[in-house]
Amino acid sequence: MPAPARAALVLSLLYLFLVGIAVLENGISSLGEGVQESLFSSVSNPLAGLFVGILATVLVQSSSVSTATVVGLVGSGLLSVDDAVPVIMGANIGTTVTSTLAALGHVRRPQEFRGAFAAATVHDFFNVLTVLILLPIELATGVLARSATWLSDHLVGQDGASFESPIKKAVKAPSEAIIDLVATGPSGTLLGVVLIALAMAMIFVALAFITKNMRVLVADRIERSVSELLERGGGTAAIVLGMVITIAVQSSSITTSVLVPLAAAGIISTRNVYPVTLGANVGTTATALLAAMAASRGEAVTIALVHTLFNLAGILLFYPVPALRAVPVRLADRMAETATKRRSMVLAYVIVVFLVVPAFGVLLLR
Repeated sequence: MPAPARAALVLSLLYLFLVGIAVLENGISSLGEGVQESLFSSVSNPLAGLFVGILATVLVQSSSVSTATVVGLVGSGLLSVDDAVPVIMGANIGTTVTSTLAALGHVRRPQEFRGAFAAATVHDFFNVLTVLILLPIELATGVLARSATWLSDHLVGQDGASFESPIKKAVKAPSEAIIDLVATGPSGTLLGVVLIALAMAMIFVALAFITKNMRVLVADRIERSVSELLERGGGTAAIVLGMVITIAVQSSSITTSVLVPLAAAGIISTRNVYPVTLGANVGTTATALLAAMAASRGEAVTIALVHTLFNLAGILLFYPVPALRAVPVRLADRMAETATKRRSMVLAYVIVVFLVVPAFGVLLLR
């Protein structure tokens, strides 16, 4: 497919994504209050919310999908900003599983696997450590939610008032047409379930194909830019590069997974991979911000801004101080050494950390 046609397809898919957000919001609103409360009552427990965010992101293999869904929930008024914050943090942890799985492709070659696994798990350790520090601070002070509320008040109005963005106006007609068409059949709670399922399918398909097509459009430039920059050491420029690439391809998983084979080949070190993953964390928040523009309530913008502020706070917390900056890198290198010696335990690590623990956490904390 010619590049102009592929770019036009990406724009069409982006529009489909935004329509999906609008349909999702309406679908959630169509659920009865009792159904809404029973489905999401456990998220009021912050640890349960954290585990829900991890598990949901692992299952859909995309933090963009899970955070866009959270934006829709907040935009519909079903979730408060405070309850949604731990879910967003959990999504940050869940998204790291993709690059970890990519590293498993090198498991039969010990030397390659060591570099690949370290490059993948440095993202794990950074996100987990950031959550361990910032979640208790947020629960005690609400600093992220309050800061995001202040920003959204100045951007879209105060008190969570309804706001009209150009994007919301652009998706209003097609989303209403879809809702009217579906409403000719089911009603009540069933209508809400059908609309939510349809919206999730639209969001998932749109983001999957946006990612696929953007990767084709910029793949050569991504690999060349990453290799050239990281050979010179990276640093702040690597953070910016990771952010720009992730915004372009709408997937932090692609950005971080591109680094795994480079690290496996010994072209780049874990230390040089690290800043790119930080930039990818910030870049992936663009999807939630875009989704918030299709929502009806100012709180949707607030939770999207929480996602951005959380990732920026993580960078400010760890990266400027050399001693703290080195912690995720050292942990990843040590874990890679252990994993290389005991490769049979690696799959168990992925299953237990990303599936078993969050699943049991959700069940126990309901």
